[in-house]
Amino acid sequence: MMAVGPLLLLLLLGAAGPGLGGPGPGSGSGAALREELLLRPLPAGDVAAAFQFRTRWDADLRRGAVSHYRLFPKALGQLVAAQGVRELHLALTQGFWRTQSWGQPPLGAPAGAELWVWFQDSVPDIDKAWKELSNILSGIFCASLNFIDSTNTVTPTASFKPLGLANGTDHRLLRYAVLPREVVCTENLTPWKKLLPCGSKAGLAVLLKAERLFHSSYHSQAVHIRPICRDASCLAVSWELRQTLTVVFDSFTSGQGKKDWSLFKMFSRTLTDACPLASESKVYVDISPKNKEKELLEVTPTPTSVHEAVVQGDKRTYAVYDLLSPSLFNSSRNLNVQLKWKRPQGSQELSTPVLHAQRYVSGYGLQTGEISTLIHNTHPYRAFPVILLETVPWYLRLYVHTLTIITKGKENKPSYIHYQPAQDRKRPHLLEMLIQLPANSVTKVTIQFERALLKWTEYTPDPNHGFYVSPSVLSALVPSIIAMKDVDVEESPLFASLFPSSDGSSYFVRLYTEPLLVNLPTPDFSMPYNVICLTCTVVAVCYGSFYNLLTRTFHVEEPSRGGLAKRLANVIRKFRGVPPL
Repeated sequence: MMAVGPLLLLLLLGAAGPGLGGPGPGSGSGAALREELLLRPLPAGDVAAAFQFRTRWDADLRRGAVSHYRLFPKALGQLVAAQGVRELHLALTQGFWRTQSWGQPPLGAPAGAELWVWFQDSVPDIDKAWKELSNILSGIFCASLNFIDSTNTVTPTASFKPLGLANGTDHRLLRYAVLPREVVCTENLTPWKKLLPCGSKAGLAVLLKAERLFHSSYHSQAVHIRPICRDASCLAVSWELRQTLTVVFDSFTSGQGKKDWSLFKMFSRTLTDACPLASESKVYVDISPKNKEKELLEVTPTPTSVHEAVVQGDKRTYAVYDLLSPSLFNSSRNLNVQLKWKRPQGSQELSTPVLHAQRYVSGYGLQTGEISTLIHNTHPYRAFPVILLETVPWYLRLYVHTLTIITKGKENKPSYIHYQPAQDRKRPHLLEMLIQLPANSVTKVTIQFERALLKWTEYTPDPNHGFYVSPSVLSALVPSIIAMKDVDVEESPLFASLFPSSDGSSYFVRLYTEPLLVNLPTPDFSMPYNVICLTCTVVAVCYGSFYNLLTRTFHVEEPSRGGLAKRLANVIRKFRGVPPL
């Protein structure tokens, strides 16, 4: 393993973020709630809606002395205190975020279920606490997190640094797992909504109608718990709970070829009021000009204010609707935000994001294969490093000596590499690398593997469907073309404060590639069925006949002479000259 250079340390410190929060509204009461909805038209004609509900609690859950819960969910608060959790991040996602068509996601998440947790250093047995935590979360969110075990759990050394106060480097306190086959449905959304202070009865949560949310191209719900500073001096600790939900609607198809959309068309509901417990409730609509033509977009009703910010390296303009403003509901009892295009739009050129990646499996046959990852850096003149995390199941036996990294036809040696080999039926492969991406380049990372033959009891009920491989994770500080200002976390919108910028020249990005579907050597499971049927038939016929012969008894019955009625009949027949019976 190579030594960690200064470039890696700078990247890790920037990825962690300061976790600093100023004194916000409601800090004196001990708890505060902020809710926010970001609506962003995507270049391909889709519309992305990102909900964020932030509950801040001025209490120290690590001491376990809290007994009164007001806004913070009691189930999660007791879980954090009992299991010694320092940070918890859970995401349940259905679909795949198309980075090349939709741009950078507001909050990236892989397909399926993702869970990564930082534990406190006072926890004696991390693996035991990790198992108990996954089982409890499985019951809270009605998910299959109880299938998380040592075969799909890894401990990264460079990725997934803490996002809150503790900027620790002891990776032994970290656990990370992904279930790429997890299916997200209504039974996962219902407990998620029940954790909100107002539930789904008031505020922005009234738009969370399951029938509409799951009739979309992409759906991702997440829970983030982390400790933050209570004020600028950071003498006391507060706990932050962020419940996020991102959904992408295909408004172009549902709108009969038009890109116009409204809240009622997407959610079949409108906003009537804010959550009574919220100190801030706002709706942001991205009205940034496309191709520098500001007259194309028309938003109704008139927003209460306009907000400009640099988000993910781009300067954006947002129309802001403050649900707590008395003037918003004076003219109408409900709020139905609508966006219209003043003239028909033709095909637009998709703006390629600075960093995006693809992953695929190549090869033929069921013995060997190759995993390839393509990492694109489209920045015209800036190079930057990226941390690549690969998690491969144990039944794909990697050949590490075949690892190659090619950039512009030349070998690209990683600055840092960490590899943990797998153990059969115990733990997966873990590969982490720090790779330098030159400007305007494509880097190809390949590694060969051999498929293992499983025991017949280890196959899934549908083995011919294939076996899923967790997606790759890319973490990087992407250079920003536009200089970004250092803003207060409490004053800035929620969608720009989870990963604050460490400096004004770059922003943190975490991307996930596609999960892989790999076929393994599969026996013909119909043969045992045929053998069982044939064997049962032979046993039933042979054993049944033999048992019948052994247990049957034979008796000789003598013919009876008949009773009184028969003798009387024969006497009568004798007088009549008829033969007797």
